[in-house]
Amino acid sequence: MKRIVLPLISSLVLISSWSFAQNDIDALRYSSTTFGGTARYMSMGGAFGSLGADFSSLSTNPAGIGLFTKSELTITPSFYIGSTKSTYNGIDAKDVQYNFNLSNAGFVLSSPTSSGTSVFKRFQFGFGVNRINNFNDRQLMEGYNSMNSITDTYVDFANGISYIDLEDDPNGNYAFDLSPAWYAYMIDTIAGSGGYEYYPAVPAGSNLYQRLEKNTWGSMNEMVLSFGTSVSDRLYLGATLGFPYIRYFEELSYTEIDKDGSIDDFSELRQYNKLTTTGSGFNFKFGMILKATDWLRLGGSVHTPTWYDNMSDSWYSEYSTQFDNGDSYFKRSPIGNYNYRLETPWRAMGSASLLFFRSWIISTEYEYIDYTSAKLRSPGYSFYDENRDIQNKYRPTHNFRLGTELRVDAMYYRLGAAYYMSPYNNDINNAERFYLTGGLGVRDKNFFLDIAYAHSMSNYNYYMYSSPNVVPEPVDNKSFTDNIVLTLGFRM
Repeated sequence: MKRIVLPLISSLVLISSWSFAQNDIDALRYSSTTFGGTARYMSMGGAFGSLGADFSSLSTNPAGIGLFTKSELTITPSFYIGSTKSTYNGIDAKDVQYNFNLSNAGFVLSSPTSSGTSVFKRFQFGFGVNRINNFNDRQLMEGYNSMNSITDTYVDFANGISYIDLEDDPNGNYAFDLSPAWYAYMIDTIAGSGGYEYYPAVPAGSNLYQRLEKNTWGSMNEMVLSFGTSVSDRLYLGATLGFPYIRYFEELSYTEIDKDGSIDDFSELRQYNKLTTTGSGFNFKFGMILKATDWLRLGGSVHTPTWYDNMSDSWYSEYSTQFDNGDSYFKRSPIGNYNYRLETPWRAMGSASLLFFRSWIISTEYEYIDYTSAKLRSPGYSFYDENRDIQNKYRPTHNFRLGTELRVDAMYYRLGAAYYMSPYNNDINNAERFYLTGGLGVRDKNFFLDIAYAHSMSNYNYYMYSSPNVVPEPVDNKSFTDNIVLTLGFRM
């Protein structure tokens, strides 16, 4: 392998499937939420839109604050286990992630009105934090592939580009993928092509061992500031000003190895990518709960989009290779930084609850989200293609939650389930999620203790890499999460 090496100039724009450019995947990740917060809320599958008097409802139907008749303080530690079973070309793998976190902390002040004749019987104010998404996950995918290599994708992208542009990149187009792939000898020019056509370091038909380790962590939490009231103890109204904030971290480590020594010259390649995303925004939520009868409650709420005005990405990549003759190469990209804005979809929720003998509750909730309405924005870039991808790849979804609670003296027994429809608009991926939940609680006038267990299941395809003309077989991923949640509450 011989080539002229020119000085590398740092660049910013990413183009391959390993790129960290802002795209439809980011819009979906930060537009998706799940039920989190107090143990009572989670143990009933999040079906709390028409019940209220639980701090978690401030992030879903803020009218729930109107049912607080006493001031209340809650705190909810949580233990999370996430595991993924992967199958790639007949090879199975599994990895597990553990996380301790705070699922909820907050207080509600409830005060009767000064006039006993007023139709507004009480006013409530609430402040605190609810967890609305958990990004902790670890995946291991591995198997043999004799059809293609990730180096084929770099050839696919590089063909037609002069190697001089890969080395001397004043416009900032290739610094995070093609340029380090070139310097690490993952691709090289074909003799006689004038430096515009390339061949991969891994020949076609090679029996490669491929491994991808993906580790993500972080969360979405929402600080809430809520107000509510009760009208004649029949109609309950509430509003929440929400301030969600994002911390997302992702590490990808990809390896290709000639395990059986059948590939001439090539021994191993490795890519490592690191992404950090932070952001914060605001939204408004409005809700109502109606006591239609003593045994029937109806609820409804609307959430505006969340406007994230300060999303920030920081990322870099490392590429390395080893060859049979002992040569090894390494190239690290510059650190990329980009600031942008994100607008998530509107949400609408409807709910109903049945109360029997003041001791048994059955509650249901429906949620509508149109993921095609998410938007990426930036003053210096239109995101036209990315927003078009959002409209084409995603669809409106219908989510359903169901919960029940039985009270026996001071003890409470709870079960729940939830179904979250897949946001994808085709059969390339599924990603629907199922939840099964349960829990126990004990309550008296001034103190309560609740514990919940929530188990989720989802199944989706993952592609280790791709380009317009190169797509490997998908990895079949089965994801499971387990949450154990404990809420301590004090009434005043």
